[in-house]
Amino acid sequence: MKTEFITENFLLHNKQAERLYHEYAAEQPIIDYHCHLPPAEIAADRRFENLAQIWLSGDHYKWRAMRAAGVAERYITGDASDREKFQKWAETVPLALRNPLYHWSHLELKRPLGIADRLLGPDTAEGIWNECNAKLARPEFSARGIMRQMNVRLVCTTDDPTDSLEHHRAIAADASFSIRVLPTFRPDRATAVESPPAFNEWVERLSAASRIDVKDDYDRFIDALRARHDFFHSQGCRLADHGLETFVADDYSVEEVAAAFRRVRGGADLPPGEIALFRSAVLEQLAAMNCDKCWVQQFHFGAMRNNNTRIFRLLGPDAGCDSIGDPQVARPMARFLDRLDRAGRLGKTIVYNLNPAHNDVVATMIGNFQDGSTPGKLQFGSGWWFLDQRDGMQRQLDSLSNQGLLSLFVGMLTDSRSFLSYTRHEYFRRILCGMLGKEMELGLLPDDLDMIGSMVRNISYGNAVRYFGFDLPEEKA
Repeated sequence: MKTEFITENFLLHNKQAERLYHEYAAEQPIIDYHCHLPPAEIAADRRFENLAQIWLSGDHYKWRAMRAAGVAERYITGDASDREKFQKWAETVPLALRNPLYHWSHLELKRPLGIADRLLGPDTAEGIWNECNAKLARPEFSARGIMRQMNVRLVCTTDDPTDSLEHHRAIAADASFSIRVLPTFRPDRATAVESPPAFNEWVERLSAASRIDVKDDYDRFIDALRARHDFFHSQGCRLADHGLETFVADDYSVEEVAAAFRRVRGGADLPPGEIALFRSAVLEQLAAMNCDKCWVQQFHFGAMRNNNTRIFRLLGPDAGCDSIGDPQVARPMARFLDRLDRAGRLGKTIVYNLNPAHNDVVATMIGNFQDGSTPGKLQFGSGWWFLDQRDGMQRQLDSLSNQGLLSLFVGMLTDSRSFLSYTRHEYFRRILCGMLGKEMELGLLPDDLDMIGSMVRNISYGNAVRYFGFDLPEEKA
């Protein structure tokens, strides 16, 4: 059946919303300041053989939906052909009505793949497969080609401190590619002492990368992290990112931390109290490094990971078996931020919350530590992971608006491994304009298109340029 679902005014329910989106948001470039795109694929300008490779591989959002629909693992992550896997996904999509995957999938089919005249389902799968594969064979649908089509100006990938950043250097040296690709320092493994074998293997890699023989010396461990922090800075990195179940800010002494480090380096398991103590110390050191270099630090918290032991043993992490957690939030977050603030080491910080029950906790907490030095110095980050959908985005925007200043928000990101995910920026912009347009119509906001439109333009692009200090032109007027 031929039908257009993603129309030009999708999610825009009145004239004000339509004008806000089309005149102020739609043409703004994309700054994707947090993503998980593989730099090697950008450096090599990867070409994708078929739609399954670019759309299904590594996408645990889709994997979860397919498992829920009764699809066998063979057709998700197993040895079935790409065509068979795509067919199973096409059979799943009609079952995903009201799941954000339904919107995302059809947005991505429209842009950049150019299919808007039919819905994806088992009866349309063959035609969509063939049309998209033919387009993917063209140069403008390579990794870089898609980024150009989607008006991407800059992306920040997510990189381990031991990474050589060789692919970032190759991209930067290529004068034919104008989109900037910067690394982000993601040192989660530096605090992962709950598994001594994995931690110790990573410390050996850190020693090799930093050329500092750490052995069991905590001070040398911090020196090695600082050396890699310096190296990332030399390669254009201006952001750090930390994934936490919750914030940790236990009291500690250097002697206690050094003793715990020696024990874990000797292969001993640490009790929970010592794990929290070690994490508190290392996170404080890393935050100080971020502040000293005027980096923006990001904290993604609230995920319970790898809940399904069977799938974890089969596929490892990031396989679609994580969920929203319910940790203690307010007190440890306050202790962590206050400790840095008292030491004069609290730099620009973005906090991303995964549990919507904690939205107002985060929105009010960051207000405690704004200091007048930078507009929007502490940011309540956009709806993340399970919350980067319409309801989650609206709740985050409402909490931010009620407790802070929406006008200074740095906007959306993809947080994705897929080159087709840039329509998440479009989705966010449409939702934002829809909310504001409705409130203009109801008289809750002034019916002043230039005033509200200027805020939309800034949230879409300009605020991020200024906040992160990227050397990019200001937003389009």
